[in-house]
Amino acid sequence: MSNSPSLSIRVMLVDDHLMVRRGLATFLKVFDDLELVGEADSGEAAIQRCGEILPDVILMDMVLPAMNGTETTRAIRQQFPQVQIIALTSFNEGELIQKALEAGAIGYLLKDVSAEDLAAAIRAAHAGRATLSPEAAQVLVRTASTPPAPGLDLTEREREVLALMIEGLNNTQIAGRLAVSPSTIKTHVSNVLSKLGVASRTEAVTLALRKGIAT
Repeated sequence: MSNSPSLSIRVMLVDDHLMVRRGLATFLKVFDDLELVGEADSGEAAIQRCGEILPDVILMDMVLPAMNGTETTRAIRQQFPQVQIIALTSFNEGELIQKALEAGAIGYLLKDVSAEDLAAAIRAAHAGRATLSPEAAQVLVRTASTPPAPGLDLTEREREVLALMIEGLNNTQIAGRLAVSPSTIKTHVSNVLSKLGVASRTEAVTLALRKGIAT
């Protein structure tokens, strides 16, 4: 049964391994509503090729030479926002998943996904619906439930106060340095201790030095 381009979902493959692209190309031929319209083996080539053929959906490897999959995804989504991108990779790491989604990928699947599930994900992406592999979803849930590293929520002024605490200045000296009242500094110090989860200035300074928190 031949594909009608007007009815088919036009798919482009981006992977630096020829055998992976050949395997995916073979898989796409099985489904009447999916049509392979282009391939690229690097991020730079993917952006150029995308501009030439404007596919509906791109299957994007995340580990590419020079320009990685995340950077390529971001560039394509900025230049061609109508093109949907599914990250298709062997790596199931929280940071990589988050970066791919933040870059604009609508899906994240592992390369051992079944043909039926991948076809379903391509159709979902074309319709604007996200698809995550169960493994990726579990990683994101674990990442979301992990408490943030101490100090990430400090304000710029609180970081300044902490830096002066590290220098050994007391509240009055810090107030003089920052040209504010000692009571204001006392409030800042209290906030710093609370956000760092420590009970004393000494603990705050120790933690800040160990974690490189203060600027």
